[in-house]
Amino acid sequence: MRYAVILAGGSGTRLWPMSRDRMPKQLIPFIDGKSLLRLAYERLEGLVDDNRRYVCASRSLREHLLRGVPGLHPERIIAEPMGRDTANALAYSCLVLSHVDPDAVVAVFTADHIIRPESEFRETIRKGFQTVEKAPATLVTFGVKPTHPATGYGYLQLGNQRPDGSWAVQRFVEKPDERTAAQYFAAGPDRYLWNSGMFVWKAATFLSNVRRFMPDAASSFDRMSEAWGTQRFAEVVEKEYPSLQKISVDFAVMEPASRIDTATVSAHRLSADWLDVGSWPSYALTRERDHDGNSCESARPLFLGSHDCLVVSDDPSHVVALLGCSDLVVIHAGDATLVCPRDKAEEVKKARAEAVARFGEALG
Repeated sequence: MRYAVILAGGSGTRLWPMSRDRMPKQLIPFIDGKSLLRLAYERLEGLVDDNRRYVCASRSLREHLLRGVPGLHPERIIAEPMGRDTANALAYSCLVLSHVDPDAVVAVFTADHIIRPESEFRETIRKGFQTVEKAPATLVTFGVKPTHPATGYGYLQLGNQRPDGSWAVQRFVEKPDERTAAQYFAAGPDRYLWNSGMFVWKAATFLSNVRRFMPDAASSFDRMSEAWGTQRFAEVVEKEYPSLQKISVDFAVMEPASRIDTATVSAHRLSADWLDVGSWPSYALTRERDHDGNSCESARPLFLGSHDCLVVSDDPSHVVALLGCSDLVVIHAGDATLVCPRDKAEEVKKARAEAVARFGEALG
């Protein structure tokens, strides 16, 4: 059967001060009144049945998840005791689903994306499901056709195209510098795609790769698996999870798998518009702009002689006035206000860390 897991454990520090530990970015209803997680969940309509859609997140967010995602059942929350990055979150999720259904084929998504049109997205994911159902040993990833030489995304280096329309993945490439990104873009989408962070695989296949490439973690997950269905399960998870090394699924599994002949890593190309909402400038791309390039959300903005600015407020009655400003990000959220040039927005997490150090954990 086909299942879906949405990873919703990110901290969203570059979207501070709106995103906080108690309410991270994926749960903030700031995309036309809906959260990124809710959009990700609803995007699966017609692709994966509601009763086979799961969300993996910190257990501290459980009540927020249930309130913020209509249709999400408590039993379909895979609750991590603490964050240990994507490799462990996915190993834990696949462990759970392999017990629910030993033949589970799992699509993996993150609660960071805006994808349009959704029909194109669903059709591409169906192709990924079909690839794994025909070849259960395959690890499928999805690459996005680049629209510009981006330095903020990782890339997939592609090999030959396979009969099912996917491409062999030769290498996972970290975020490149400007010159390298330009070379990748010039090589074209048959050679390089943006790495979307979305996958499809059989749960049992992923766990076998965890045993191969993450042997220390695999021992912990084996002990959890042995305790499944007993009163000891929660206790074993509580004991084993803190010992897991924080590591991403790309570093831990996908990169080493792509380098050996005995594993099959394939990529399907997503041609839809894809946006990773990881910073305030990327969030601004989801908003309509006025004739001066300014955009806002849930605020009463006053743009006077200003252009290319973003204003966001959690108080719709709060007036934010910008006079003679350009390329500014202004974020007002409760007890904190951020003002910074757009080209410094990637460094917002530094401001968050300093605010926490000076004024207390509540600001984090």
